Amino acid sequence: MAEYWNVSPGFEDAITRYFTDVPEAEVTLESAIPEKDFNSAGRGSAEVKNLLKRLGVDNDILRRVAVAAYEAEINVAAHSIGGKMTSHIYDDMIHIKFEDRGPGIADIDQAMIPGFSTADELVREFGFGAGLGLPNILRNADALHIVSAKNCPTLVELIIYFTPI
Repeated sequence: MAEYWNVSPGFEDAITRYFTDVPEAEVTLESAIPEKDFNSAGRGSAEVKNLLKRLGVDNDILRRVAVAAYEAEINVAAHSIGGKMTSHIYDDMIHIKFEDRGPGIADIDQAMIPGFSTADELVREFGFGAGLGLPNILRNADALHIVSAKNCPTLVELIIYFTPI
């Protein structure tokens, strides 16, 4: 399995502390992501965004969470045989995990290049597959972690803090 990590400068200590002793979340939301179902893909992201809005999270943070979560959710629908989204919400941050059932990412570094895509014709017909999903997640997340390999499940997890560290 290949592993990819990106942590924005200034967040290294906070991310290390979090993964050293993962606390119990204030709220946890789960959402199934069916394969190639672009009518329901995005519902989990919308649910998270609406909850964070009700909790009074800043609009700029809401936008970052919505973009990153939607891109990851669409990636699961478009490129896997389905999976799930699990959002752990804390007072100061959100940790969202996307776990699919394969077929995996053959080359994570290549998948991170803007414009690179393995989308099939059906995905492109729905207007997706431009190769900007992972780069958009990277741009909006304070931390991004990917574990995958060809013909294996993929884990994508992201963390976004609600206030500067």
